[in-house]
Amino acid sequence: MVRAWVRSSPGTHIWLLIIGVTSLVIAAASEGLETFLLHRTSSNIHELAEHPLQSLLISGFWIESPSSFLLYAALFELVHANVERWAGTLRWLFTVGVAHVAATLISQEVLLLAIEHHAAPRAMKHVVDIGVSYGLAAAAGLLSYRVPRPWRWGWLAGLVLFFATPMLTGATFTDVGHSVAVLVGLGCGPLVRGLPPWDFGPVSRRGRRAAR
Repeated sequence: MVRAWVRSSPGTHIWLLIIGVTSLVIAAASEGLETFLLHRTSSNIHELAEHPLQSLLISGFWIESPSSFLLYAALFELVHANVERWAGTLRWLFTVGVAHVAATLISQEVLLLAIEHHAAPRAMKHVVDIGVSYGLAAAAGLLSYRVPRPWRWGWLAGLVLFFATPMLTGATFTDVGHSVAVLVGLGCGPLVRGLPPWDFGPVSRRGRRAAR
């Protein structure tokens, strides 16, 4: 059963394996090497200016705190694996890839504008900006289309509450990135049009009949 689950979502588990390896590297590194690696693999303003393609790609395979790996592993299984298994690897990968790039570029542009208007220190050009949360946010947005009505509205309300609240209470550049990523995930709805939602029983079936 475990093997079948892994084989049904290969992209998710390859990605998770790479993150596991990079987390071990960070955990075993000295403090100086850890600082170097986190900054060198970031998609911050400085790295995007110097190595744009490399920083965009590599930053999606690292997490800042290795101790959070188990949490990310659980989220990957709950969100990424379900989306990839349902939508297919190519549609899932397209969604999270576009979201990662768009969220990174837009959030860093917002940060750059803040720096230029003296609302953020210039040192923020070198801020650590790595991780997989933008991809997770996009996958959570796309997963909305797998949740049948009327449960879908509750899922969407939860997404809005979770990601919009920080935007209204002193947003950081990463909060901007998460909001962009969710919108990308929701905007990729046409990619999964016609795919069957989860069947939650009689309520779900009534909802589908009403939709017709």
